[in-house]
Amino acid sequence: MAEIIQKDGTWTFDGDAVRIVPGRDKDVGPLRQALGELSVPLRAIAGVSYEPGRKSGRLRLRLRDGADPLTQGTGGRLPDAADPYKLSVEAARAAVAEYFVDEVRNALLLDQVDPGPADAYLLSGPPVPVTAEAGDSTVSFDGDTITLDWNWTAEDAKHSAGPSRFRVADVRAVDWVPAKGLSNGWLRFTLTGAQAAPAPKYDPYAAELFGFGKKELLTALVAAAVTVRLPHPADHRPAGPHLTGPHPTGPHPTGPHPAGARGAVPAPVSSSDHDVLLRRLRELGELHRDGVLTPEEFLTAKAAILGHF
Repeated sequence: MAEIIQKDGTWTFDGDAVRIVPGRDKDVGPLRQALGELSVPLRAIAGVSYEPGRKSGRLRLRLRDGADPLTQGTGGRLPDAADPYKLSVEAARAAVAEYFVDEVRNALLLDQVDPGPADAYLLSGPPVPVTAEAGDSTVSFDGDTITLDWNWTAEDAKHSAGPSRFRVADVRAVDWVPAKGLSNGWLRFTLTGAQAAPAPKYDPYAAELFGFGKKELLTALVAAAVTVRLPHPADHRPAGPHLTGPHPTGPHPTGPHPAGARGAVPAPVSSSDHDVLLRRLRELGELHRDGVLTPEEFLTAKAAILGHF
């Protein structure tokens, strides 16, 4: 098991899933607090990395396309501080972060996890009902009906029509864009059969986001809760090599290719080789836990074993 504890949160990996628990520091935003504990199954992970910095680094999980309704519903646009799959790491804990990365990468290798697009959501999405304050409205979703209840900042065209209510069964797409600088963002729902929509400030199926408070980011939870109930992107994805064959050639998402194999698709590991590799890594881990191997010797030996296979 690998674990890293920071003010920003705690990440734990048990070989099957990465458990993410938000920290209690005052700088941990309301979106991550509202999400609470997340369990990300190994098969939902495309890659993991640690990005060092002078004062602090960043541990980052990259999920497979289509595996997570939150990432899908927000278009990957969550600010770093609100992204549950990024963890700020103190420079003094860099070695722990690198060990965490090694453990997840080794598990991805041993389980031969496909880093390509997922055919179904592998995370469940936020529970319903869910409600969030937007700039010009309160947005709520009960699992069946979406409601936009306009406040005093909404345009007259929205106010005159009254609260907007529609069923998730009638929604074709969700578009979430956070406010940035002087530009407003929006949470827009596109209904089946709808033609070109007006600007979000006039669209009865869109909430404007002004960006004045961190709580506006909670609208991302509504986007995710609706997204997970829509047809999965794979339902509209044309058949192709990424669904039926190996991942396209290029750098592997969990690390560089072995020497001499750059740009090539790695040969599949046979079941017998897989068993031998797993056994040797376990033996190596036991030697490390028993104090026979120093951390440096452990990492060197592990790299040699993985390089051989």
